[in-house]
Amino acid sequence: MTLRGYPSDVDDDTYLFPLLSRADAGQRKYSIRDVLNALLWMARTGAQWSYLPNDFPPAETVRQQAHRWFVAGCFENAAHDLRILAHEEHGRASEPSAVVMDSRTLQSTPESGHRAGYDGAKKRKGTKVHLAVDTLRHVLAVLSSPANEQDRAQVKDLCLEVQEATGAKVEVAFVDQGYTGVQTALDASQAGVELVVVKRPEATKGFILLPKRWVVERSFAWLARFRRLSRDLERLPSVLVGFHFLAACVLLCHNLRPLFV
Repeated sequence: MTLRGYPSDVDDDTYLFPLLSRADAGQRKYSIRDVLNALLWMARTGAQWSYLPNDFPPAETVRQQAHRWFVAGCFENAAHDLRILAHEEHGRASEPSAVVMDSRTLQSTPESGHRAGYDGAKKRKGTKVHLAVDTLRHVLAVLSSPANEQDRAQVKDLCLEVQEATGAKVEVAFVDQGYTGVQTALDASQAGVELVVVKRPEATKGFILLPKRWVVERSFAWLARFRRLSRDLERLPSVLVGFHFLAACVLLCHNLRPLFV
């Protein structure tokens, strides 16, 4: 098991802080816990920064610290560690050998409009979020692109992100028909991943639960409960990706039984 966020001798009570910052820094005016609580409130409610309640640290303090965390990949590392713990709790190998990939389009806002594109299929202008999850619905990789870009154009980068997160353990990726094509399969193979297209049965209408593909759809549905992720409210794509990993950490914590007792 490889936990990349903190050394093995860190005790349970200080698990979170090595992933974020030094909790005992003398120059710190507001505690890391209060700043994190404020960021979690923002993720859940989707409110404007200026509407942050007075019970939390100032909005600018929270925003600046959140940006540092997102750039440093702190929540991505935390999601990696929590995912390994969840796999061991279910008696699985620490790293998956199969993933499920898909995308969804978030409506743009005045803040994100400068990098938005028009998705002709969804008839929506905004940003595409490309997601890769394992078969237990845990988030492995998140990418963003203008909504006018095809899903297949992001396959290679998404597969490379997955292999980096798992130590190149993934062999198969289940996808929908938007990822068909010889070049798409070649791009995935360059990252050591075989694409398996799960097709919808012919002459069918309405909702159909498709094997494997429903896992990533469920993950998107759970992430959508965080109102910050209901639209693309961010000026920077790195912040949008960071909020997705923050939400993934919350979902993982909710699904893990108490391991430190």
